[in-house]
Amino acid sequence: MSIVVVSGTGTEIGKTVVTAAVAAAAVAAGRTVAVLKPAQTGLAPDERGDADEVVRLSGAKTSAELARYPEPLAPGTAARRARMPQVGAESVAEAARALAAEHDLVLVEGAGGLLVRFDDEGGTLADTARLLGAPVLVVVPAGLGTLNSTALTGEALRARGIEQLGVVVGSWPAEPDLAARCNLADLPQAADAPLLGAVPEGSGTLDPAAFRAAAPGWLAPVLGGTWDADAFSRAAGA
Repeated sequence: MSIVVVSGTGTEIGKTVVTAAVAAAAVAAGRTVAVLKPAQTGLAPDERGDADEVVRLSGAKTSAELARYPEPLAPGTAARRARMPQVGAESVAEAARALAAEHDLVLVEGAGGLLVRFDDEGGTLADTARLLGAPVLVVVPAGLGTLNSTALTGEALRARGIEQLGVVVGSWPAEPDLAARCNLADLPQAADAPLLGAVPEGSGTLDPAAFRAAAPGWLAPVLGGTWDADAFSRAAGA
């Protein structure tokens, strides 16, 4: 895989930290990594964006943003309200291809969920993945309510003929409740795709060196890690 699109079932569920973990595992394996954020919203020009945070945590080579909008809204809405140019799915795909020509792995991190609009024409991260022929890694919450949104995201991908690489729990609680433990078995069924990791809550606050050392242990081998879903589920009491 030279390009992987990282999406999620919603916002504030750990996409950036999961992206950083995948990048860290790739860097540890000797691969050059670029992180592309099509549209960053809700930050001032001088604040560190998601792509920059991935580079800081992971040691990836390159970060890139195509647009930044001041209000914390969907990219299309934020661009329209700021009277700034919108980002289209085609331009995101072109930028990803250009980065892939110079890096072993490009991670494209979306904003919010899979079908959040980039522009008034209705372009989405799903359209970018389809244009690239790239698989999508879906980041999901651990607890109650995650199964429906996970199933809907999987259906949306299959309806568009897009490969779902798998799902990763973006913030696994230190003390998981019954719903979270049961979801370890139920999430792959809901997604119709494998469970490929669980990132502990608070991992984004780790020192970068500690983050890079730990990251492969949070991810399955297909993502460059050593994590085993069955062993994790047993340890969690699922």
